Amino acid sequence: MAHQTGENEQALRKILDMTRFISIVILILHFYYHLYTVFELWGLTSAFGDRLLQHVSNTSLFRSFHFSKLVSLAFLGISLLGARGRKSEKLNYQTALAYLISGLILYFASYFALYVSAAADQLALLYITCSSLGFLLCMSGGTLLSRIIKSRFSNKNIFNHESETFPQQEERLDNEYSINLPMKYRLKNKWRTGWLNIIAPFRTSLVSGSAGSAKTSGVLRFFISQGLAKPTPFTMLVYDFKFPDLSLVAYNHFLKNKHRFPGKPDCIFINIDDPSRSHRGNPLEPGNMLDITDAIESARTILLGLNKQWRTKQGDFFVESAVNFVTAAIWFLRKYRDGIYCTLPHVIEFIQLEYDDLFSLLQSGIANEVMPFVNPFLNAYLADVMEQLEGQIASAKIALARLASPQLYYVLTGSDFNLQINDPQHPRILCLGNNPQKTQIYGAVLSLFTNRVLKVINKKNKLPCMVHLDEFPTLEVDILPTCTTGRANLNAVVLGLQSVHQLRREYGKEMADVIMSIAGNLIAGQETGDTAKQLSEQIGKIMQERESLSISDSGTSVSRSKQLDYAVPPSKISQLSSGQFVGVLSDLPAQKVELKAFDCELMTDYDAINQEEAGYQQIPIIRQVDPQMIQANYQQVIQDIKEMAEMEISQMLADPRREHLVIRK
Repeated sequence: MAHQTGENEQALRKILDMTRFISIVILILHFYYHLYTVFELWGLTSAFGDRLLQHVSNTSLFRSFHFSKLVSLAFLGISLLGARGRKSEKLNYQTALAYLISGLILYFASYFALYVSAAADQLALLYITCSSLGFLLCMSGGTLLSRIIKSRFSNKNIFNHESETFPQQEERLDNEYSINLPMKYRLKNKWRTGWLNIIAPFRTSLVSGSAGSAKTSGVLRFFISQGLAKPTPFTMLVYDFKFPDLSLVAYNHFLKNKHRFPGKPDCIFINIDDPSRSHRGNPLEPGNMLDITDAIESARTILLGLNKQWRTKQGDFFVESAVNFVTAAIWFLRKYRDGIYCTLPHVIEFIQLEYDDLFSLLQSGIANEVMPFVNPFLNAYLADVMEQLEGQIASAKIALARLASPQLYYVLTGSDFNLQINDPQHPRILCLGNNPQKTQIYGAVLSLFTNRVLKVINKKNKLPCMVHLDEFPTLEVDILPTCTTGRANLNAVVLGLQSVHQLRREYGKEMADVIMSIAGNLIAGQETGDTAKQLSEQIGKIMQERESLSISDSGTSVSRSKQLDYAVPPSKISQLSSGQFVGVLSDLPAQKVELKAFDCELMTDYDAINQEEAGYQQIPIIRQVDPQMIQANYQQVIQDIKEMAEMEISQMLADPRREHLVIRK
């Protein structure tokens, strides 16, 4: 095969050489025929040449002055069509065309040299020189064209942006609960418009992006505004890390759409910084504390929220001791007089009691379920192993002591609302306000609120509920049960975070990976490192065109191919601008979507948002609260526990069956 190919190339080269030789001969005959008198003057004629010229003239080659020149040029062009000059990446079309056009002009303009005032032999010599020079320039230009590398390499696409584009969803898809965000995307060299259609919000939405990526202004706020504008609006739990940013959005859109809700809707605020603009609520609401497992979950939430590093130490002796101790305190107060003192402030004050009174109450029989939790502490106290006991209890007491704030006590000891926010009779929007400067303290309390709400809303025959947790890693929340089973109960979870690295730091790598994997809707702004790589893999690969160029002494070759490669490589995700997002959306069995992946820029109308926010109503004053009221409530909590302990121990001492349970050391 190689031998045959070599012979073919050699034969082609001979044919091209012969064609070029014919073009040169025709040009010489043109000079000889039309300038015969000058050639005769120079003594360059012969009888043989005259006979040959006579036969050629019979073919009508010389029927006009320019016809023979055109025929010569045509044969030259044919010879250049198959030319294979040595390729060079330094050559370009501008140079080759300059040679070619200059040659054509000189080749045909040489005719006017015959009209110059001069001797006939001089005119002939000038004409032959100009025509020959034009012929050579045309030949050089054609040869240069054959040496140019015909490649689609372009410096305008050095980052491969054109090949990494793919079709995206352009049609708006609506359903009863969908969230739709307008966007534009690039396909090849054109910008096209489309929609991010979150048609399955109950399959958990995870919105990530570094600070300034526009995840709040471009994505999260529209989950709230569109969710409240539905014919059957979402009830909502809104965790507002930078209170009152999202709370104002929720409140004003609630006012606009409250007529859509059934029953008696309300918008509730928890704002520990400003009790006047805060409702009072009890996360340890007795009606929702159905068994001791609720107390265990609440104790673990509050302690892990106050001690983030404990999450990686679960199972440790002192960590579990602290959880069990607080569990016993919560459940005792839940059972005492049907939970009249079952609030977090009362729990904090209860565990501060003297050990004699504390353990006497815990073993009083009011809450028999706490005895397995109390026995290790009670035995250590009775055996006078105080170092061990202090080590077990001190971690809980020290942690909870950080919550002993009059303002916090005031907000957490009221009962303005029920945690069942998706109740059809009393639907609610619950806004939990944090303060970035006090996130470690407030975050623990708000985590307790969130966990308790997640527990009670995940029930059937309730209204659709959106759990909107911006800056999710600042909370200590067991979100997995709601993500995995809440879909059937119309619980839509929206998690906002700056980076998956932040989630891994707070929740551990395994939990972070689980949360990432169960999120059906991934919307990511700028991300780096392993997170960008993971997102790139989830978006998948597309068929991309590739071109390679090989230059060597033996020749040049350009090869083109198609291969699967990442549609959005990690490097591109790490360089996204503000407002640009990539990700994958999910669909529904009854509403299939073929184009789930996206790489787009959201078309957010910030002027309209600013105009809307300018007309927002501020969060109202719930009640007039002064420092004296807050301090009086604080003292009342302390007094409640003191009186409860004195009264209960007096009753135990008066009861012969329980008298022996009172500890006096």
